[in-house]
Amino acid sequence: MPVIALTQGMGSLAQDVAELLAKELKLSTLEHEVAQHVADQMHVSRSLINRIRSGKAGAIERMRTDGDSIAVYTARALLDAAAIGNVVLRGWGATALLHPVSHVPCIRIMRPFEKRVQWLMKELDTDDIELAEQEIKRSDDANATRMHQQFGVKWNAPVLFDMVLNTDRLSVETCVQQIKSLLGRPEFAETPESRAQLQGLALSAHVRAALRSHDETHGVNVTIESVSGSVKLTGIVLNAPEKAAAEQVAAAVPGVKAVVNQLRTMAKGR
Repeated sequence: MPVIALTQGMGSLAQDVAELLAKELKLSTLEHEVAQHVADQMHVSRSLINRIRSGKAGAIERMRTDGDSIAVYTARALLDAAAIGNVVLRGWGATALLHPVSHVPCIRIMRPFEKRVQWLMKELDTDDIELAEQEIKRSDDANATRMHQQFGVKWNAPVLFDMVLNTDRLSVETCVQQIKSLLGRPEFAETPESRAQLQGLALSAHVRAALRSHDETHGVNVTIESVSGSVKLTGIVLNAPEKAAAEQVAAAVPGVKAVVNQLRTMAKGR
């Protein structure tokens, strides 16, 4: 059940690559569904989520919207889709989230800035090059900020990728063939171990989202490790009631068989 993670950059032709790849391999794609999932969980509009992701939200909208919740619910949606398999995931930090899973190729689709500007001018049917340049830069800045805030990495850092494809030199069709060839290599064969790792990441994402959704544990930010249905919680919480609530919420998540609660509480007066 192949899972492919691609970057998303305005004008890079990543969308064209993803769509053709999905068509040839009979895979599903995931993009708008993620925004809708996050919006539903946060009880906001999908357009707000898209504006925040693209850097178009105003200052008041950004202040009123919980960026940490967006990251938590995004991760759950992506990891759920990856755990099911047969999917191409583009953007949303998919390459950073899935990089630890050995059978998931993480691929950067890129194109020189000038060519991306030309692409956008054509899409907008305009000769205003300054407008197009500002829009591409705004999109890139939003991507870079999000990757740094959510994963602590530099956007498009080479270490995140197994392959980099330049659509200025390679056609969309050639990019697809290169990705298909990579999928066939033994390094990207799915194994019981890699499958279990992906399932563990997905379960951890569900636990984190559950903690985020409950009033008693909304602010809890701890390490969550899941192996074969056993979930280990480590880190620091405010007090004993919060520690107990975190364990209770985690235990109620479907798929959790046991909770190892190694959370520690803050010392009195801290």
